[in-house]
Amino acid sequence: MPSILLVGASRGLGHAMAVEFVGKGWHVVGTVRPGGASTPLHGLADTHPFQLEIETLDITFSEQLHALYGRLDGRVFDALFVNAGTTNPDPNQTIAEVSTKDFVNLMITNALSPMRVLEKLAHLVRPDGLLGVMSSGQGSIANNHAGQRELYRGTKAALNQFMRSFAARQDETQRPMLVMAPGWVRTELGGDDAPLTIADSIPPLVDVMLAKLNRPGLEYLDYQGRTVAW
Repeated sequence: MPSILLVGASRGLGHAMAVEFVGKGWHVVGTVRPGGASTPLHGLADTHPFQLEIETLDITFSEQLHALYGRLDGRVFDALFVNAGTTNPDPNQTIAEVSTKDFVNLMITNALSPMRVLEKLAHLVRPDGLLGVMSSGQGSIANNHAGQRELYRGTKAALNQFMRSFAARQDETQRPMLVMAPGWVRTELGGDDAPLTIADSIPPLVDVMLAKLNRPGLEYLDYQGRTVAW
């Protein structure tokens, strides 16, 4: 049974990814934030106890990341995917209007912490296994013709750049790496105006991930497998 370590799977897009992978016969280790509250992922674990394990991690706390690595040390996964993202209280603010606190918090959550997770936990993935992060089409610099959501865009663009640097350091490997753009999806983050439902986005997104397993190198793809301009 192939296995994936799915970071950020408690609800929304991450939970939907866990559902898809379980349905395709994968073993999933999914993380939720600590605190003990029941999440949709816990419900999935109740119905698929032999295919799903739940671990705890807040990606913004390095000590929790080190502890998770210790608990999983010795395991070998076929894929690692980091699903993380948030936005500031007023996403319509220009970058000049954003507070320093919001800037720092978003950059840590959306760009720095996912890369720390990837750097730390990549050692648990087989040498030709998939490494991926959830970005956004709004992280594309080339496609930014409308502006808006400036801080969120900037953090996702930073994540993309960090992944490019990470991939450059892996240039000698045959490892597939993936930056995913799930589309504008109707979630707590995406809002009610988003044109896509989770059911529109995540099943094809997981198919894109599976197709990438045997294709080495870094790609920036949307949920339909189309290349997104950096």
